[in-house]
Amino acid sequence: MRVRLVTAAVALSVALGGTVLAAPAAQATAHRAPVASVAKAAAPGFNVGGIWTLYQSNAWNATLSVTQDAQGNLTGIARTGSATTGTIEQGFVDGSYISFVIAWNGGTKGRYIGSRGADGRLTGVTSQVGNPSNQATWYTTWTF
Repeated sequence: MRVRLVTAAVALSVALGGTVLAAPAAQATAHRAPVASVAKAAAPGFNVGGIWTLYQSNAWNATLSVTQDAQGNLTGIARTGSATTGTIEQGFVDGSYISFVIAWNGGTKGRYIGSRGADGRLTGVTSQVGNPSNQATWYTTWTF
């Protein structure tokens, strides 16, 4: 989704750029407003910052401590049990979509892709990076 929004913004910018180059400065300012609207639409639709648990269909559950910045980028840590920890990498929220990777201290990585439902809960699919056939569904009981 992020790629589609960026592509739409670039296309709009290029389309307006041709008009702006030939237009007076006052008209150029008027043409910039739609680009600002596209930028606002790219903002994250919800905030997953805080401590919450995701439950997996393969009985692995993880408690996450997540920080989300204004652009929707995610960082944080994850824990399963007392000894297994991981770091959240490549995470972001975009509209109702969420994606992140957890690099576990045992050397494996899990990719989590999901979305926020009408009830505010997250659901999705996780797969092991490098072994995509090793996958499970996941969900939260916490609402966002």
